[in-house]
Amino acid sequence: MKDYTVFAVANWFLNKQAVSPKKLQKLTYYAQAWANALYNKNMINDSKFEAWAHGPVSPALYEKYRGWGWQDITKNEENTIDDPETIDLLESVWLTYGDKSANELEALTHQEIPWRNARGDLADGESSDQEISEEDMKNYYKSIYVGD
Repeated sequence: MKDYTVFAVANWFLNKQAVSPKKLQKLTYYAQAWANALYNKNMINDSKFEAWAHGPVSPALYEKYRGWGWQDITKNEENTIDDPETIDLLESVWLTYGDKSANELEALTHQEIPWRNARGDLADGESSDQEISEEDMKNYYKSIYVGD
């Protein structure tokens, strides 16, 4: 599996359909989390995910699409991901999470250990720039995959 920028991964999802910035954040987070779990490596090489109030967020991706607000980002044809392993993983993420709304994905991440551990005892809605542990991602999603 090759590694890519957060924008290349985001563009892969935007190649599927127009989505809101919040949904795009969650899809790219799940791509990174599942790459850690299944391949023991990062798919995204230039950005970490932080435990923001509305779930995992890549600050770089947030900055790029913040102007879209709650509107869907336009579907695009740009795609630089070409290796089969990465494409298979992204297709799996899309099939698993792509039909869920941004709010459903936010609620899902709020139930999961990596985001919760990074948030610690912060109150709901409290801002945070705490990075979500890649080790937590790997262990948690691997445990789901193997059925622990």
